[in-house]
Amino acid sequence: MGKIKSIDIIKVWLIALIIASFTMFQKIANILSIASFVLITSTLGASYFGYKYLISPQFQNKMMNKVLKNVQGLMPSILDNNIPDTTGKSIPIPFN
Repeated sequence: MGKIKSIDIIKVWLIALIIASFTMFQKIANILSIASFVLITSTLGASYFGYKYLISPQFQNKMMNKVLKNVQGLMPSILDNNIPDTTGKSIPIPFN
């Protein structure tokens, strides 16, 4: 058998380093791909369920109750000041 030259050892070492680097890059790329998939899937799921909640009757009833509560709180003070005690005759509507 012949001697192994130092150049051959360096070549083998460089090839091993390139293969190891590619393998590590591939692992990192796979992890990032999985993380991206999880992120996109969770965003789509949250959007879907958020939309379904916004159009649900429970949400509409909840918002309607909040709006009506605020309007009812304002109505007595507005109605007391602006509704007249008596009214006049109706305005005639011209027919052409």
